[in-house]
Amino acid sequence: MPTVKTFLLPDLGEGLTDAELLTWLVKVGDTVTLNQVIAEVETAKASVELPSPYAGTVVALHAEEGTTVDVGSPFIDVAVAGEDPADAPESTAAAAPAERTPVLVGYGVAEDSSSRRRQRRPAAGTRLDDTAAPGTSRPLASPPVRFAAKQHGVDLSEVDATGVHGEVTRDDLERHRTATPVTRSAATVPPDADEERIPIKGVRKHTAAAMVRSAFTAPHVTEFVTVDVTPTIDLLAQLRETKHFTDVRLTPLTLVAKALLMALRTNPTLNSSWDEDSQEIVLKRSVNLGIAAATPRGLMVPNIKNAHTLGLRDLAIALSDLTNTAKEGKTGPADLADGTITITNVGVFGVDAGTPILNPGEAAILCFGAIRRQPWEHQGEIALRSVTTLSLSFDHRLVDGEQGSRFLAAIGQILSDPLTLIALS
Repeated sequence: MPTVKTFLLPDLGEGLTDAELLTWLVKVGDTVTLNQVIAEVETAKASVELPSPYAGTVVALHAEEGTTVDVGSPFIDVAVAGEDPADAPESTAAAAPAERTPVLVGYGVAEDSSSRRRQRRPAAGTRLDDTAAPGTSRPLASPPVRFAAKQHGVDLSEVDATGVHGEVTRDDLERHRTATPVTRSAATVPPDADEERIPIKGVRKHTAAAMVRSAFTAPHVTEFVTVDVTPTIDLLAQLRETKHFTDVRLTPLTLVAKALLMALRTNPTLNSSWDEDSQEIVLKRSVNLGIAAATPRGLMVPNIKNAHTLGLRDLAIALSDLTNTAKEGKTGPADLADGTITITNVGVFGVDAGTPILNPGEAAILCFGAIRRQPWEHQGEIALRSVTTLSLSFDHRLVDGEQGSRFLAAIGQILSDPLTLIALS
């Protein structure tokens, strides 16, 4: 006789007490295999795919999509064949047969850092959800598209799919939304309505609370410097032509990040945090460089661990991997934890400058504005040059005006004379 095992929602780490169920990937009656992804959930930090700790038949789903489930609550029941009930407990939060331990996406065993940096991820948007049981009619879609559909109350089975593999694309979803009234919480929202209300949950809710806490806890100061980065742009073009960077995506952000890391060597206070309980400044020896990223699930700040140890090529690879993962909506909790200093690149949106809010727990955030060709004094004459504005927000409890000014000026100096990047890397 099969034994019915109840899988309890596991502790997803870092003190999180609940998660929102985004999507079931199985239904009652489906046969599941060990470690098959059965659901997508969203915590306050990231989206996580839950694997099944059992192989068997689904007999009950204990939560509805869009609801919040407490850690330790019953999540799914699976009938497991060929087991004696006395041999194992009836419920588990993460247990699995001894021959293989399931790994939650984003919480798995860490890879060797050097091999991970060199691993080439698929292009953004190409990962499809192929976990549906054979014979089911569940439409194919990438996790970001499935999440967006859930946010807007769209049933993907009703969307005309035009993807090359028969999947629903983001464009398909948008076309469907503009042509079809959206049902949300039993109320119909016509496409021409004056407003639409979107519940604040998961990452967006966490980000909003964190930004408010940062803005009203840390005394922010923001300084600006405008820099002629023509030499940096010229160096970038030269590096792209070398064999060393032929298979690497090298961007201006890479050189800005490298300049920041170099400036920290003589300005370590900018890589610190404030310990309220002990009333101490905590200087960080490692630099976990955060990159603010706009993702399908909202603003996130994944970070590159030990960025100060990376050469320019490895830094470029790490940045490319980080941004691709963020665009795919697959940034894991480990990637978001323990950041020490952040860069936000508003220039990609055509914005010249900003006054960014500190990522909570960090001393500084650098804002990188758009690079524009404009008249500029160069060697005593007016010439057309590539110019950008850098702005630095810092916590005035940790960093005084002189320290912040020296750090920002050092970054600007490196970008105006980028041979330093090569000589001291």
